[in-house]
Amino acid sequence: MTESWLFTSESVSDGHPDKLADRISDSVLDRCLQLDPSAKVACETLLTEGLVVLAGEFRLSGEDGLETVRGELEPLVRQLLRDTGYHAGFPGIDPETCEVMVRIHGQSVQIAKGVEREGGVLGAGDQGLMFGYACDETPELMPLPIQLAHRLMQRQRVLRRLPEFAWLRPDAKSQVSVRYTDGRPTTVETVVLSTQLQGTITDADIEEATIRHLIEPVIPPSLRAPEIRYLVNPAGRFEIGGPEGDTGLTGRKIIVDTYGASCPHGGGAFSGKDPTKVDRSAAYAARWVAKHLVAAGAARRCTVQLAYAIGRPDPVSIRVDGHGTGLVSGSRMEQAVRDVFELTPAGIIRDLDLRRPIYAATAAYGHFGREDPDFTWEQTPRIDVLQHALGL
Repeated sequence: MTESWLFTSESVSDGHPDKLADRISDSVLDRCLQLDPSAKVACETLLTEGLVVLAGEFRLSGEDGLETVRGELEPLVRQLLRDTGYHAGFPGIDPETCEVMVRIHGQSVQIAKGVEREGGVLGAGDQGLMFGYACDETPELMPLPIQLAHRLMQRQRVLRRLPEFAWLRPDAKSQVSVRYTDGRPTTVETVVLSTQLQGTITDADIEEATIRHLIEPVIPPSLRAPEIRYLVNPAGRFEIGGPEGDTGLTGRKIIVDTYGASCPHGGGAFSGKDPTKVDRSAAYAARWVAKHLVAAGAARRCTVQLAYAIGRPDPVSIRVDGHGTGLVSGSRMEQAVRDVFELTPAGIIRDLDLRRPIYAATAAYGHFGREDPDFTWEQTPRIDVLQHALGL
């Protein structure tokens, strides 16, 4: 009997208030890593009308490391707002006049002592559980709905920088509903696209231009259902957006950041956290492992769960689930993972080269499924070793 269902994922633009917050936090992290590759950073950002607030705990080498960063944060925020398209006179968040509040302090000495143990052993920066996922639905080994949703937002960014699309503003959201038949994606049935706008362009022209120039170049004809629905600004005219329309917070788009709800999520956000925080680094490692397993042919779908205790280097648990698509058992895949990958914080940071200022680029359009050489967790150099460990 054929099984059929719909699955939906969403994405948001780099100008969405929550993504602005993520990108500011990650830009701060990048600057800290430029100054000190061993910097400890946990940076949170809040944006609302006319106001940006930065808060968090930091530790950098040198007596004046923290003060150096503190003095650079306000101009960093203003430049990022400009680069995103929030220009002088922009309603709600003018980068030239908005207030920027900085409330940062040093890292807790107790946390520092617990994480950096005697003998130079690096323990996990916190307790928690992290998930990684991969599947063979796309060349990037990502679920199709979230990949299409991200591509729509990337396309929106390209268009709004062209003179003929000057009516597009930075804040936008996409949503894609895909029909699955017997576990495989077959057609796209609904696309929702909400995009902030300006000027006198009519609603009819907005819909026509959005479908023709934004949606259809992303959704290929072979994937469009016969009666595909395009819902453009379904709530009506969308002029009040960005921080004027909604408060932005770091870490509020964790499903957008990962797999579009195609697998569980441990609940920890990524942005603004240095790689000793396993919320981030172990989630990257779990994706790295899951992608290796699918690329090696061990399974068509794979979820990897890792869990850690604060201050301890080794994961307290590892689980591999092939969702019934595996050529080998989950326990065999788990043992191979233990043999091939070092999943301590130090091992993850070393093997994925995570002490580099690469993080601002991750903070929009997803942390996974991106063809970027800096995204080391998307590379699969250990396929042959893993296949040998699995007996494939």
